[in-house]
Amino acid sequence: MTVASVAARPANRSLPAALAEAEERYVRANPASQRINAAAQAVLPGGNTRTTVYYAPFPLCIRAGRGGHVTDADGHDYADFINEHTATVFGHSDPVVARALAKAIADGLTLGGPSLYEHELAAAIIARFRSIERLRFCNSGTEANLLALATARAVTGRPAVMMFKGAYHGSLLTFTPGPSPINMPIPFVESRYNDRERALQDIEANADRLAAVIVEPMQGGGGAIAGDKAFLAGLRESCSRHGILLVFDEVMTSRLGPGGLQGRLGIAPDLTTLGKYIGGGMTIGAFGGRADILARFDPGRPGAFPHGGTFNNNVLAMAAGLAALTEVLTVEAVETMNTRGDALRRRMNEIAARHEVALQATGVGSIFGLHFQRGPIRNGDDLDAGARGHEKEIAQLKSLFQLDLFERGLYVTRRILCNISLATSDADIELLLAALDEFLATRGDLIREVVN
Repeated sequence: MTVASVAARPANRSLPAALAEAEERYVRANPASQRINAAAQAVLPGGNTRTTVYYAPFPLCIRAGRGGHVTDADGHDYADFINEHTATVFGHSDPVVARALAKAIADGLTLGGPSLYEHELAAAIIARFRSIERLRFCNSGTEANLLALATARAVTGRPAVMMFKGAYHGSLLTFTPGPSPINMPIPFVESRYNDRERALQDIEANADRLAAVIVEPMQGGGGAIAGDKAFLAGLRESCSRHGILLVFDEVMTSRLGPGGLQGRLGIAPDLTTLGKYIGGGMTIGAFGGRADILARFDPGRPGAFPHGGTFNNNVLAMAAGLAALTEVLTVEAVETMNTRGDALRRRMNEIAARHEVALQATGVGSIFGLHFQRGPIRNGDDLDAGARGHEKEIAQLKSLFQLDLFERGLYVTRRILCNISLATSDADIELLLAALDEFLATRGDLIREVVN
């Protein structure tokens, strides 16, 4: 997979033909991944256990990672712009984290009591997030969000939760592109992201039954759509007025500032959920917030909320997370990474403007999404309106983009929601920008046929 092989691509005849040719080259180049996927089909529905990492004709099987790169089962090296869907902030096999893990493993696993690390990791998180006064650990972002909403319903005595179209709060709280049939059976009120007036009206109309409003300060799975400060501040004011708990899902966005995106915006929620990177690459989740709310989990208090979990405080996540947060992901490192991400997104938009094609990069800091669309993108309705009538073709463009970038040695998602890590090099960024430039030059006519 070299630049030369990309230059040898046949001329475009049509979007379906271009995609078929790209898929044919992909299959030829990745026999080991194809073989592994075929074997997996016998024991895993669809050959995998994570819907978010599947794409046709089969996903690459990743064998190893080092620094800012990953290697697949066929030996191809890629600059990693997936970074475990924003969780791999530190790059792969960071030596500080690796040493912490080695020590924890040597001391023994699943020890059946409080560990040496969990209170220190909690203190490190609380030191960064001003709205988090106390917290509880769990095992994933999904679990953190479920626990936060269950807490809000128990504390307020109200049943319903307001969420926003396009939101992704975990595998059992999925609202992108629409509600998942296996969502938890919570009474949900759907509102529109970044529409302050509509959101405040929806809160007002349902205030007597709303326990919580849950929102991502930047919608991640919904397309890296940044939340307007006025919109989020309006939610804060309205929730306070009606005794509704405001929950910020910062599982993804907490990496966008030393104190999360809430710190950059200066807006304090009642509860915050975390996950992904805070365990240093190990499985982890956390929910925290106001001390009076979290005090309900104190086992020494009468009527305390029960919250067990064999691996809530597993020593690998606690040790790795503590080392990662205190020694690797420093305040300076967070700020530098996100400044680089802002510059990358700006340069992507400049390249698209130069080619005069309907492509735009959205996001905040080190996370970006690419959309084949003109006009403002403020919520899922904007995305739906931009794609209306050519949804299939836009999906084909995204597939073609991913396969073309694989050939250039760039690991990106099919939905083109990507991010950089601390280990992403300047050379990796320049390679991505060059590949984008080349894609728009060679595939620009196909884009123009789909989006005017």
